[in-house]
Amino acid sequence: MKIENHIVNNIKIAEIISEDFIIQSIEDGADLLGNLYYSDYDRIILYEKNLLPDFFNLKTGVAGEILQKFANFRVRLAIVGNFDKHKSNSLKQFIFESNKGKQVNFVDSLSQAIDCLAM
Repeated sequence: MKIENHIVNNIKIAEIISEDFIIQSIEDGADLLGNLYYSDYDRIILYEKNLLPDFFNLKTGVAGEILQKFANFRVRLAIVGNFDKHKSNSLKQFIFESNKGKQVNFVDSLSQAIDCLAM
């Protein structure tokens, strides 16, 4: 795992780069959040391919547990990926509602992730 540091408008953003799953459990999400938070990051970019597939099955509760921890620490998150492949209507609605706010955004590209987190 590599952390790419982006600074935009004096805002420090961590882009997490890996070829492997980074978050395979709720504990992995909490550990990543804690490590980055204590490294002075309050904005993080993750890639869909690095998240456990259960994250995108809302019935498992994995996404809810992990995203609640981000909200509790007031750490903003952008997840980059192609979410059209997920057929769940509840996930599509969740993504739509999340993208209305600033806490968690689901975006198509790194540039979109940086733009939404830099505001």
